[in-house]
Amino acid sequence: MTTTSPSLDPPPWPHCAVEVSPGDPVGCRGLIVGPYDACLAHLPEASRATYLAGLAPDTEINHSGTTFTGDLLRRLLHALRDPGSGHLLVRHARFEAATFSEAADFGGVDFVDVCFDGAVFCGDAVFRGATFAGIAEFRRATFTGSAGFSRTAFSLAADFGGAEFALDARFDNARFADAAFVGAAFCGDAWFGTAAFLHDAHFDRATFAEADFRGAVFSGNAGFSRVAFSGRALFEGAVFSGGTSMRGAVFSGDAGFGGARFVGDARFGAAQFSRSADFHDVAFARDAWFGAVEFAGGARFGSATFAGSARFDATTFSGEAAFQKTAFSGGARFIRAVFSDNADFSEAVFSREAVFRGAAFSGSAAFGGATFSTGAVFSGVAFETVSQLGPMACEEELDLSGARFGSPVTIEAAAAFFTCIRTRWDSTATLRLRYAAVDLTNAVIEYPLSVSTCPSAFGDDRRAVDESGLAGLDPVARITSLSGVDAAHVALTDVDLSGCRLTGTFHLDQLRLEGRCTFAAAPTGLHRHGALPTRWTQRRTLAEEHHWRAATGSTGWTPAPCGTSPQPPAALAPVYRQLRKSFEDAKNEPDAADFYYGEMEMRRHDGDRPPSERALLTLYWALSGYGLRASRALVWLLGAMAATVLIMVLWGIPKDDPQAVTTGHLTGQHISLTTDDATPVNPSGPLRSRLTSERWEKSLRIVVNSVVFRSSGQNLTTTGTYTEMASRLTEPALLGLAVLAVRGRVKR
Repeated sequence: MTTTSPSLDPPPWPHCAVEVSPGDPVGCRGLIVGPYDACLAHLPEASRATYLAGLAPDTEINHSGTTFTGDLLRRLLHALRDPGSGHLLVRHARFEAATFSEAADFGGVDFVDVCFDGAVFCGDAVFRGATFAGIAEFRRATFTGSAGFSRTAFSLAADFGGAEFALDARFDNARFADAAFVGAAFCGDAWFGTAAFLHDAHFDRATFAEADFRGAVFSGNAGFSRVAFSGRALFEGAVFSGGTSMRGAVFSGDAGFGGARFVGDARFGAAQFSRSADFHDVAFARDAWFGAVEFAGGARFGSATFAGSARFDATTFSGEAAFQKTAFSGGARFIRAVFSDNADFSEAVFSREAVFRGAAFSGSAAFGGATFSTGAVFSGVAFETVSQLGPMACEEELDLSGARFGSPVTIEAAAAFFTCIRTRWDSTATLRLRYAAVDLTNAVIEYPLSVSTCPSAFGDDRRAVDESGLAGLDPVARITSLSGVDAAHVALTDVDLSGCRLTGTFHLDQLRLEGRCTFAAAPTGLHRHGALPTRWTQRRTLAEEHHWRAATGSTGWTPAPCGTSPQPPAALAPVYRQLRKSFEDAKNEPDAADFYYGEMEMRRHDGDRPPSERALLTLYWALSGYGLRASRALVWLLGAMAATVLIMVLWGIPKDDPQAVTTGHLTGQHISLTTDDATPVNPSGPLRSRLTSERWEKSLRIVVNSVVFRSSGQNLTTTGTYTEMASRLTEPALLGLAVLAVRGRVKR
């Protein structure tokens, strides 16, 4: 409560100037009562009685600057009493700069226009039940005692701008039209409980010790900008029908808004809450602005509803931030917000986009059961000690790009898209996902990271996650990109890799694939490759091979997404090679075979390789599918055997089996014998005549022996001899390729 010495300047009205002294050259500042030469307080008793006797309820009175004792005030009011009704009627009165040295009782008085500007109430000021039909002016009034305005009705403007209330000020159940308390100082308790403000109410720059606005109704705009509450500020159940501004307000004590209703915009920008701030069950019908607000204590927004935009940009939550079961029907913005303690958004509902870009969570961040009907942006967020994020549901994109996790964390989410571009994990992490297309491009992974598909819906009987917005989608998580990722610490379980971009991934050979991880399959059926019909070999393929083949005109392959350039075969061969090694290191030789096939395909189509190498690879592909297609090798083997048999039947078997001729010489008792084989005779006659069963049987025996790399011992023509040599070289090789292909599929 401030005290000021009397002004040395005379008032702007004729004053009585009694009690002039060196310290007070102005003297009494009371307005002279005409036709007398003194104020009402200093009139002789006879003159005062005459003056009072001449007053009537409709008399305009002006006693500015006058000092009233309790008795003098009672006599004045008695003179203004309506003799018919007995009511105190003060139609037009001015008490500007008046001093009420004792209790001033205006209870039940009916005022029209009244001015108490600069008045000083040294005792209690009682206006309980008074009515102000006109303008009520209390600017810069000083209430040294308690001020009682309970059940007071202000039909027009009520101006208490700059007023000072040293003790309690009671305006409970009061009724205001336009109310102005700009710059007012409430040093005691200020009671505005269930007060009704029919038009605008201005409390800007006012100061409160304890303020009670519980149940108050603000039908117009409510201005509390830069208000200072040194004690508690209670607004529970208050209704703000117009715009509400509490920008820059300072709440040094507890602030309670539980159950309040903000029908218009609510602006709390740059406000400061030194202790707890309770907005539990508050309804914001339009935009709510909490930008740059400082919550030093706990901030409770549990079960609150935000029908418009909720903006908490650059807001600081030093204590616990509770938003459990809060409903955000408009956009929710927490850009660069700082959560120094625990933040609880469990079971919150975000009907439009929720943006936490650049926010910092130093404590836990509970989003269990939270649902996002559109997107949720956590890009650039710092999660220092968060150990659990989710489970949550997001019908569109859950964006964690650029976020950083400083401690071991488990993330559980059901989302259409899960984006982690340049996300950094400084410790172990487990991602349990459903429905999501996961983009891990350029993510920084220094510790083990597990990505898996959760087989069943998140939640339990107590708290289930609403996944209805994702109904109809495949619940299997899909990895869309590992480009730029160090896969040495990555483990994937039960995920879909059919659309995953793997070029640019580091240490891909150390990638761990567990459970059922699917890759893109080659097109089935008959398709066109250039101008020729083609049936593609069934195998696991990379998404990038799909993109490249589609770009080269092959049908049935998936084209590259818009804005993505297909990778050339030279870039895909190392990817296939590293994936093959990953499967081989996991002792999964059969599945590794598909990636060996893909590697060889990319080498065969790599235009930078020497033509001789590509020709050799083409021959290897044609004969046996790079040693992986047993059927192809067997077809070639059977074809070679059939050709060999036919050649043998027609030209390789001689006409008749040549008979050996033995000759000798007898000399004395010695005999010398020489046996010569006859030269095989080429068959003659029509070719049809050579197709006998005997010749078929001999040819088949020769071919079978050639396949197992044995000589048949059969006499052959020159053509047959060279044919046998060729078959003994090629057919065992083809058989070996078939055996190799079978072994590749069954090897453990």
